[in-house]
Amino acid sequence: MPKLAANLTMLFQDVPFLDRFAAAKQAGFKYVEFLLPYDHPAEKVKEALDKNGLQVVLFNLPCGNWGGGDRGIGANPNRVDEFRAGVKTAVSYAKVLGTPRLNCLAGKMVAGVSREDHKKTLVENLKFAADAVGQIGVKQIVEHINPFDIPGFFLNRVSEVLDVIAEANRPNLYLQYDIYHAARTEGNLTQTLREQFAKIDHIQIADTPGRNQPGTGEINYPFLFAEMDKLGYKGYVGLEYVPKPDTLSSLGWIKQMGCQLA
Repeated sequence: MPKLAANLTMLFQDVPFLDRFAAAKQAGFKYVEFLLPYDHPAEKVKEALDKNGLQVVLFNLPCGNWGGGDRGIGANPNRVDEFRAGVKTAVSYAKVLGTPRLNCLAGKMVAGVSREDHKKTLVENLKFAADAVGQIGVKQIVEHINPFDIPGFFLNRVSEVLDVIAEANRPNLYLQYDIYHAARTEGNLTQTLREQFAKIDHIQIADTPGRNQPGTGEINYPFLFAEMDKLGYKGYVGLEYVPKPDTLSSLGWIKQMGCQLA
């Protein structure tokens, strides 16, 4: 079964961010991921990781003003300099925290800008990012997000992500396959795993409807986990779900579905 990573942005929200590392350890996790660590000094985040014997497996490039509504700026032609400055910040954090991959959010489309111009911007920004993070041995990944949770997001479908990856043409550039977003947008989950396996470097999960933990909705996660094993998936699966009713109560599915934390 795949290695599970607690998403510390979504889970353990009853305590402050830097305290969630201890909560993850106490729950039995060995691996964590999170959206954005940049509100905290990298050294403080590293201290929380080391103190609790945890390994970070993913976080995002800076995404603009998240509190102000930004959901990434990778495809925004008006903010290229900001994006590239953010890549440099991410590299500095990656050096300290030791993550093997960084995720890029393309962001929402800009009014009055053509889809083609968004794509050109994203491709060039991904080239820049992949080259920069590649210098420290890190992979650059890109994800798709369904249009219901984030209306106007530039990359909704797996095929759209693969298209920009192919055009950017960098050896360390991969797909982050988010099964929840795929289920809401296009389905075809098992076939996508099979057909795009070579380009998938990270997987995130939640059930639907509700974006809660596996077993609360319509997705057959035991089947998908077994398929990952058949395919030989050696990466991580990030638990990017809204826990119901709370994080610790939401973890029962792990044992029930034959998964392990370590």
